[in-house]
Amino acid sequence: MRLHLTRFALATGFALTEHGRNRFAMVLVILFVPLWTTLAYLAMPDTAAHMRLHATGETLAPHGNELTEISGALNAVTLITGFMMFAATFSGNRFDRRLAMAGYPRAHLVLAKVTALALISAAVAAYATAVTCLAWTPRQPLLLAAALFSAGLTYGALGVGFGSVLRREVEGMFAIVMTSIIDLALQNPVMSAGADNPVMRYLPSYGAMQASTAAGFSTTPVPRYLAVQLTWFAGAALIALIGFRRSTRSTLPVNAQFPEPVPGSDAPSLPAPRRAAEPSAPDTKAP
Repeated sequence: MRLHLTRFALATGFALTEHGRNRFAMVLVILFVPLWTTLAYLAMPDTAAHMRLHATGETLAPHGNELTEISGALNAVTLITGFMMFAATFSGNRFDRRLAMAGYPRAHLVLAKVTALALISAAVAAYATAVTCLAWTPRQPLLLAAALFSAGLTYGALGVGFGSVLRREVEGMFAIVMTSIIDLALQNPVMSAGADNPVMRYLPSYGAMQASTAAGFSTTPVPRYLAVQLTWFAGAALIALIGFRRSTRSTLPVNAQFPEPVPGSDAPSLPAPRRAAEPSAPDTKAP
């Protein structure tokens, strides 16, 4: 048991060190979250946006700028966590593969990535909630933080999946950005006339959007929609796990042939390429 904990702690240290080297992501967390949410609050009109919240069944009329700030906070959290997990996975693929090929348990590597993702999502979600509360006070701040946290988990898992299967960094960045923008823009009734369309229920952050809207403008708890978002996280984590297993698999051929061990020697033999047999030298010894 102690050996498993040591391996898990070591792998978690590797994962957190990789994130700590991403200085650009740290700048995004510090500057992008307050900048994006503040601009959304100041630039959008504060006229009432009449909507029916599916999570509670209530008809609400929140201020448009407050509703857009919630959407902006979700967008910031999903972009940052997705970007950080993609960058760490993309740059650390070779290192993870070497560890796995050397015998380091994949389970410990996966658990370390999940732990790092949870810590990052919690920190970014708490920061985004605090920034939001500086402008106006949501009805349920803890529920808002939980919704942001679950959305961060989902996009972080997607980032791991993209980092494991995509071969170029620009492809992963584009995939994360476009997924988050389309996902959240379509659910904002201020920006989209089809926000009440039943198709919205199949978007990745639907549960988080419903829960965060309820947190901002209702006093009704909605644990069901947090569970919906965690279900999305489980699906994204499964995709990430498959991608991680694929990126760390062995590339040795299945039917690789190994040389015969030398008789009387205990030294292990290494694989060597097969060569054609050389002709034997003529026997010049006299009979």
